[in-house]
Amino acid sequence: MNIKAIRSDKIYRKMITATNEEKENIYRYDLMKPFEFKWQCIGIPLKAEALDGYDVVSAAGMGGDYTPSQITNERLAEIEQISDNAFWSACENSIRNTLMGFEAHGITLPTQDYIFTVILNNLQNPMSAMTGDYCGDGGIPGYIIGTIIPNEKSLKMLPVALAHEANHNVRWQFMQWNPNITLADMIVSEGLAENFAASMFGEDKIGKWVTETSPETLETVIKPMVNENLMESDFNKLSSFLYGDEIMAMRGGTPVGMPYCGGYACGYALVAHYLKKTGKSIFEATITPTTDILKETEDFWN
Repeated sequence: MNIKAIRSDKIYRKMITATNEEKENIYRYDLMKPFEFKWQCIGIPLKAEALDGYDVVSAAGMGGDYTPSQITNERLAEIEQISDNAFWSACENSIRNTLMGFEAHGITLPTQDYIFTVILNNLQNPMSAMTGDYCGDGGIPGYIIGTIIPNEKSLKMLPVALAHEANHNVRWQFMQWNPNITLADMIVSEGLAENFAASMFGEDKIGKWVTETSPETLETVIKPMVNENLMESDFNKLSSFLYGDEIMAMRGGTPVGMPYCGGYACGYALVAHYLKKTGKSIFEATITPTTDILKETEDFWN
């Protein structure tokens, strides 16, 4: 099992004294190129063919990260906060413990090489506030990215989020991504990942994408909406039920009446119900097809 950290702190320091053109090239080729296969999978080129075209640089600003030109001396304090070797070790250990946990439970992972990094989020970007100062992306096997607005809490919580993302990394090695992915697939995936993170770090470390939903809202608003749209496979539409109106409004989506991250909260509750009912481990559940989980949890929707 090989896990390699791309030390963004060192790359950011290199960018500070560079010209804007040099900053873009350093960001593009030092920080993003190791993840090029991931970007190709989701249709983001390393460098746009057209001037001012869409690529990894423009995607950074849209996603809430600092753009290369914003990496100046003003960011030095934030860079310093993610420069502690102990922080990077905690991140790597979270990923390693997740992956090795599956191996220890007799689940051989097809992917054996992994890279990860941590990207600074822009405090002024409204999308950043939606994640509680830390988040992640682990949907493409072998590639994991954490994002952070560094502070005392987020520095401790990012390894938890990386366990969530590493769980995604495992699941999508066994489940085939395809254009017909449904809302059911997505809420199960998110529910598995957050239950896994809770099993590793404790339920008090569950993310705000779950904890901000009250039991009443889950039962009376979210579950009926999700249940009615479980088989939705239009990705823009299903994303509205997964992320909720606030986030989708920032992405230009159409409101559907879904509270903040309602699909995440529903998925967490669904998978918790599945684990309790079946007695299966979170490791076994992670590689269980969505259809099997839904069959065992028909009573969840009552």
